[in-house]
Amino acid sequence: MLTRMTASATHMSLPERVEELLAAGGPLPIVAAGEAVLRGVAEPYDGQLDDALLARFVAALRETMHAAPGVGLAATQVGIPLSIAVVEDPAPGSPEVLEARGRTPLPFRVLVNPAYRPEGDERVAFFEGCLSVPGWQAVVARHARVRLRARDERGRSVDEVFTGWPARIVQHETDHLGGILYLDSALTRSLSTNEAVAAHWSQPTPETAARELGFELP
Repeated sequence: MLTRMTASATHMSLPERVEELLAAGGPLPIVAAGEAVLRGVAEPYDGQLDDALLARFVAALRETMHAAPGVGLAATQVGIPLSIAVVEDPAPGSPEVLEARGRTPLPFRVLVNPAYRPEGDERVAFFEGCLSVPGWQAVVARHARVRLRARDERGRSVDEVFTGWPARIVQHETDHLGGILYLDSALTRSLSTNEAVAAHWSQPTPETAARELGFELP
């Protein structure tokens, strides 16, 4: 198992498991697909960690996300089944790509017990990857606009509408906390290595990949 926790970790309390995970310092090991923690529903967060430990855990999640690098990371991805995720996207890229994907900067934030619902019927499809499925990407159709409700790390209410790429990020990370990987809803004929995407399918939208690989876009 790709975590720092010992074989007896499942018998520890959640605070003990988090403490052990943080003990070595540095970015945390990311759990890969095939580990049961990625397929379980995360436990709602209700103060299981004291304020200091929660702050350390959130900082470690952010460090790990940056180091990967990625734009989001759920607690389950480091083996901790708590409903906590972090997101942040500086939105690098060419203006053409950013505009086509609706990719705008998403400032760092912590999502505690997040849940989303679609706002409208529009769905948009783009290649998407996951730190827990390293080396691969696939086209996923997601809601273009969602309303997210959550708490932040200080317990303050979050009730916000996200569109474009930020909407994709919060859906992806919230899904993780429900035991869902992006592959569950991906267009499987689009599945490509990162190298293949860079070489062939780096256009702003996936129309060329759909035509060449033989899948239909919504």
